[in-house]
Amino acid sequence: MEKSSRRFLFASSAGVPFPDAYLNPNGTFTRGHGVNFAVASSTALPADFLSKKRIFPPTYSSLSVQLDWMFSHFNSICFSDEKDCVEKLKNSLFMVGEIGVNDYTYAFFNGKTMEEVKNMVPDVVQAIRDAVKRVIGYGARRVVVPGNVPIGCFPIYLAGFQTNNTDAYDKFHCLKGFNNLSAYHNDHLKQAIEELKRENPNVVIAYADYYNAFQWILTNARNLGFDAKSTQKACCGAGGDYGYDAMKMCGTPGVPVCPKPDRYISWDGVDLTQKAYQYVALWIIDDILPKLRCPA
Repeated sequence: MEKSSRRFLFASSAGVPFPDAYLNPNGTFTRGHGVNFAVASSTALPADFLSKKRIFPPTYSSLSVQLDWMFSHFNSICFSDEKDCVEKLKNSLFMVGEIGVNDYTYAFFNGKTMEEVKNMVPDVVQAIRDAVKRVIGYGARRVVVPGNVPIGCFPIYLAGFQTNNTDAYDKFHCLKGFNNLSAYHNDHLKQAIEELKRENPNVVIAYADYYNAFQWILTNARNLGFDAKSTQKACCGAGGDYGYDAMKMCGTPGVPVCPKPDRYISWDGVDLTQKAYQYVALWIIDDILPKLRCPA
């Protein structure tokens, strides 16, 4: 419930209508249309929890707030009793995430060390685990829980933590330490998912492997039509080796946009281009569809 743009690409790739934002007063919330509770820049952990650690997210609409909205929405569509809601939701697909990257990003850019951020992982994963339990309690019977992307491959990190130490980079020129953090988060998340499966044997819970989906794109960048020399450079941005400057973000007057976005993986240093998101979505759908045991 973090990156709403990814949900739109997943919907498009799956051939279903785009989910309207819950707070959109003109949204379509009828049968067959999903509902999007995600908020850009949101965190898994509540803002007040993070602020006590001197980490200051730009929004208070954390995962728990989004789940409160979901509960309010279900109260508006389930009219008789709890069984009514379970019946309506049993064939729905819930996506809880991808979320957690922002928690770590805000921590790093608020001066936290790698060890301090790594110590946040259990709390972040617990927040996601609690969120999955809540949606199961609402009546969800199919839940997709995405892992985190390899953040060390993104221009925001490559520019913010650029170093002359060649050992800090992997074969894709991604920062290994930050990717290791993503892998550490994902390992904890997969363990939490296995625990949830044991606790809820009648619920299908699938892990969406964003990390390897992104690595697949990097490995096959040239064959997929991306410019091999620009795989880690922002299409919309300015400055340095990665086209990213926190003081000259995409959308700022005078910041250029590349003429061929489809040749780039990164749109603005933080989010991907539509083409890259589409490939992520197709990879994920192909990977998880057999696991969802959807009715024919």
